[in-house]
Amino acid sequence: MPVQAMAREMRSCSAAVRTDWAGVLCNRARPGRGEDPAVGVVERDGSSSAHGPRRRACLGHIALQTVGIRQFICDPREVLNTYFLVATILLPSVQRKRAPSMSVKSLRQTVQGLLPSLTPVRFVAEDGTPVAKPPAGYREPSVEALRDAYRRMVLGRRFDTQATALTKQGRLAVYPSSRGQEACQIGAVLALRPDDWLFPTYRDSVALVTRGIDPVEVLTLLRGDWHCGYDPAATRVAPQCTPLATQVLHATGMAEAQRRKGEDGVAMALIGDGATSEGDFHEALNFAAVLRAPVVFFVQNNKYAISVPLARQTAAPALAYKGIGYGVRSEQVDGNDLVAVLSVLTDAVAHARAGHGPVLVEAHTYRMDAHTNADDATRYRDAEEVERWGAADPLSRLEAHLRARGALTDADAATAQQEAEALAADLRTRMNADTTADPMELFDHVYAEPTPQLLEQRAQLADELAETALTQED
Repeated sequence: MPVQAMAREMRSCSAAVRTDWAGVLCNRARPGRGEDPAVGVVERDGSSSAHGPRRRACLGHIALQTVGIRQFICDPREVLNTYFLVATILLPSVQRKRAPSMSVKSLRQTVQGLLPSLTPVRFVAEDGTPVAKPPAGYREPSVEALRDAYRRMVLGRRFDTQATALTKQGRLAVYPSSRGQEACQIGAVLALRPDDWLFPTYRDSVALVTRGIDPVEVLTLLRGDWHCGYDPAATRVAPQCTPLATQVLHATGMAEAQRRKGEDGVAMALIGDGATSEGDFHEALNFAAVLRAPVVFFVQNNKYAISVPLARQTAAPALAYKGIGYGVRSEQVDGNDLVAVLSVLTDAVAHARAGHGPVLVEAHTYRMDAHTNADDATRYRDAEEVERWGAADPLSRLEAHLRARGALTDADAATAQQEAEALAADLRTRMNADTTADPMELFDHVYAEPTPQLLEQRAQLADELAETALTQED
């Protein structure tokens, strides 16, 4: 039976019969288990009970049994439509006393307001030309904003390659490259105000440089000198997070704290696709939605969680759909299109700042280099895949787009490249200088007020160091 016909049939039934439909359609279980004599269904009064043998249903086959009708739906799209009918027609009749104000129309509008675009939002194609049909509901950034973003992308790309070289030279313990993801990281920073908070991961060093943090301070963590080389309070950038997804809860808490203090700041959490499989991610989305916290969750889906491909992580059509179950507005964007990333994130930040609640944005991008210098990416992906994504390079795409619009000249590109080389040279010089570690710093920043035990340990270490110094002099 077509879904439209089912809808007409349902609407023509009495409330009691509609409840029978709801009981049957909600009575789902695992396939291949045969009959189950104790499957819970919904009674006409809205209560639950266990009834005798009923046919088990699975995702591909939903048994419809009412008023002499027995029909199987095998098309997954029809299954999704069936669930929508349950939500919009049947369940409201069961739960009308609990939610009298939620009409079918308002429920449909609420669901549609949470759904991401069917395809990633895009303004510019891989060759730099505008797409034939610009995305509705999003404003293209100004030419000045795009020129500034291009300059920052050139600087970010050069910083990234220089940091990779420093790792090979032994100046860094490890460096997770973000080459290929510059549009995401720079677009994220440019969508924020200076008083907004950024919660980055270990792969978001380019975002920190774009935020204005000293590149040497950015690399302090990866050099092994400190847990964080910059002042989070002064920069409004949390320490780069190595454990997956833990910073997502921190971002939610910071956003809620700002809201309670009467500030209009927004927090943005940068995460990878692998982090969406962590419990912290789901807890953060739930808290943020319930609290209506002004936070944006920005997922850089680079297709691999180290070596695990996306298809082994989730069966969702897109990671953006993970927000819907928590009541979080969601969107997906072409992560290699800086124009689209900046447009979508600017809109998401404005939505959160206006008090409308959190937003989840998924950017489809690609990690061009290995996970880190310790990873061999050839073991889990082939050169053809890397080459294919290389053709969608975000920096080349934006440059071609600006040149086609007459907004970028050879002189402009050369100036940006010269600035990038100066940044790299300065970084090399300063990173090649050895640092002097003070063992007494071990006790700094452990507590706001040192505990008696910590002071005792500090004194013991000071005595040992003094004794060692005397011994060496002798």
